[in-house]
Amino acid sequence: MMPILAPTSEAALAEAVAQAARDATPLTILGAGSKAAMLRPVAAEQRLSTAMLDGIVLHAPAELVLAARAGTRLCRIEEALAASGQHLIAEPPALGSLLARATGMAPNDAMDDEATLGGTVAANLSGPRRVAWGAMRDHVIGVRAVNGTGEVIRSGGRVLKNVTGLDLCKLLAGSHGTLAVMTEITLKVLPAPEASATLILPGLDPDAAVAALSAALGSPFGVSGAAWLPDLAGDAGEGPAALVRIEDFAASVAYRSEKLAAQLGVPGTRIVVDAPSRALWRGVRDAEALAVREGEAIWRVSVRPSAGPAAYRAIVAAGGHGFLDWGGGLIWVAGPASLALHAAVEQAARQAGGVWMVLAAPDALRRQVAVIPPEAPALARLSARVKAAFDPEAILNPGRMRDERAEAA
Repeated sequence: MMPILAPTSEAALAEAVAQAARDATPLTILGAGSKAAMLRPVAAEQRLSTAMLDGIVLHAPAELVLAARAGTRLCRIEEALAASGQHLIAEPPALGSLLARATGMAPNDAMDDEATLGGTVAANLSGPRRVAWGAMRDHVIGVRAVNGTGEVIRSGGRVLKNVTGLDLCKLLAGSHGTLAVMTEITLKVLPAPEASATLILPGLDPDAAVAALSAALGSPFGVSGAAWLPDLAGDAGEGPAALVRIEDFAASVAYRSEKLAAQLGVPGTRIVVDAPSRALWRGVRDAEALAVREGEAIWRVSVRPSAGPAAYRAIVAAGGHGFLDWGGGLIWVAGPASLALHAAVEQAARQAGGVWMVLAAPDALRRQVAVIPPEAPALARLSARVKAAFDPEAILNPGRMRDERAEAA
């Protein structure tokens, strides 16, 4: 078993990284480990966990700001916010059970509670509300982190408007622990909506669904979720349906959802509200509709929404299955963990002018394929310079996003 370090303070974590840098010892950076199956296996001799850096250090409801240590479980943050009538804007997914199933583990509800704030921000994971309110990185207003030399760095602050220098928040969000180890994160939050309504538009194929979703998103009714499922209830239940969500005050939601349903004019449209509506979107958020079978690989493909249906059909023809979110701009895919299906996913993404990510797969596949698209030469040179500035000994999550040795050769 690979040894694991779990410092209980930022200072102890900084010293652990500094020692690893002095010894040129690569480190696997993780929170609770719920996302270990994402991207490529890390080539490291020791694990460094932020799981013991736990706790909310600031919650100012009136200022719409929350700060927490990186190892704080996301479920605890959501509970604290809910007690004040607030929520995380980007609606980050809970993927623990999904990733466990894909890697052959026995999934359980506790796995979804293991996601940490640091891991979620490091992966820049966003849910259905991304289409209206932006990505997770857009709501990070401050970070504390330790770079690859053991130096503590800070960026941003604890107020919504600050001018504290270069904004490293967006750089670290989505870097998957390859530049620095985040120790504390400050987020902008918002009041949670009083009511939720979902328009269920039945019987639409992907092309018709994306046309309807685009019309809904372009309407003045404030849509906060737009997805298409090939089978609403799963296992050949109700058949395909597009979902459109509206959130706000109850009276406003009722008025806007009725008006939007009339404007879209899809026969058989029905509206579900509050608990049933929220349950539908938790399923979309956590990709429950993906119906992953044990040992299957999982991809996320991002394209322009109008290209989503064609890319989806190409992937299904190659043996994959999935659904559309973000108005057709995000394709969730699952299927055999094979080089052939990965090649089909990659080709569909390229033809649509989009990008792909291997969200989970057996180690053998993750080592053989590009888990994210290669960078253009000029961008790759810039990325290498940034990496060298933050992590000169290349000890933080080496190989996580790319096979640096193969690219250097």
